[in-house]
Amino acid sequence: MASSSTRDRSTAPGQTGGANVVEHASDQAEPPLPRQHTLQVTQQTTEQITQQQPLALAFVNGEALIEKPEDLYIPPDALEVILETFEGPLDLLLYLIRKQKFDIVELPVLQVTKQYMEYVEVMADIKLELAGEYLLMAAMLAEIKSRLLLPKHEGAEEDEGDPRAELIRRLKEYELIKKAAEALDNAPRMQRDYHLAQAGTSDEVQPIKHLPQVSLQELALAFAGVMQRAKAFEHHQIEKEVLSTRERMSMLLQRLTHDTYMRFDELISADEGKAGVVVSFIAMLELAKEGLVQIEQAQPYANIHVKLGSYEQDI
Repeated sequence: MASSSTRDRSTAPGQTGGANVVEHASDQAEPPLPRQHTLQVTQQTTEQITQQQPLALAFVNGEALIEKPEDLYIPPDALEVILETFEGPLDLLLYLIRKQKFDIVELPVLQVTKQYMEYVEVMADIKLELAGEYLLMAAMLAEIKSRLLLPKHEGAEEDEGDPRAELIRRLKEYELIKKAAEALDNAPRMQRDYHLAQAGTSDEVQPIKHLPQVSLQELALAFAGVMQRAKAFEHHQIEKEVLSTRERMSMLLQRLTHDTYMRFDELISADEGKAGVVVSFIAMLELAKEGLVQIEQAQPYANIHVKLGSYEQDI
């Protein structure tokens, strides 16, 4: 009712107020126009920018290449399409088996072969050159499929084995290797999962040394401990005295020339130590061997006596 009364007032003849109301309403409806006008201007500006700045086909040395050169030659092997989903025919077969939740041991060759050939045909339709190993696997699947479809005669020899056995073995080995590779890839890796923290020091920053507070007595005890430990690391060089057996033989003969009968302990010197005893004893034995002296001992562990002369003279 309110809308009808308003319509009557605005359209009644002879009333100028209604016309004024209509004109005022039309004036109030004008503000939305600038928004549409802005959209049109924006579209026109975008079209102008698109026409003025065409998209670049490529960037060569930082410069945009707008048009394809007429003498451009692209070798057939220049572009390489990498299928990241499958790394080979075994990977594709394993994907098809896992996708359909088949058992590898009970491999349904007919269904897997059909899906495999569909993938090969799709790759051929989009003109992607397949590797030879994909085609070889297709031929192997076709052979296994044909052998399974052949009828078995009663008089034929026993079957050599399941034609799927070799393929199943290869699939199992590939699955184990793939799982091991995934486990290695998930392991933490340098520069991928973690980075070494390297912090450099400025040459302008000088370290502050904090010297400990010690007393003179503590320093003396520490020095004494250092000297005590230093003795264990000293290098003791022992000089070996050169004692010649021939010289000792000559000396023994000279001594026996004055005293024809002497004890062995009288022929050695205490300053020479054990080395002098050994050299003197060897010299005495050499003289006895050459027949220049005689060695006598009354009983074991008794004194040894030496005198000039040989045993042949006594005989």
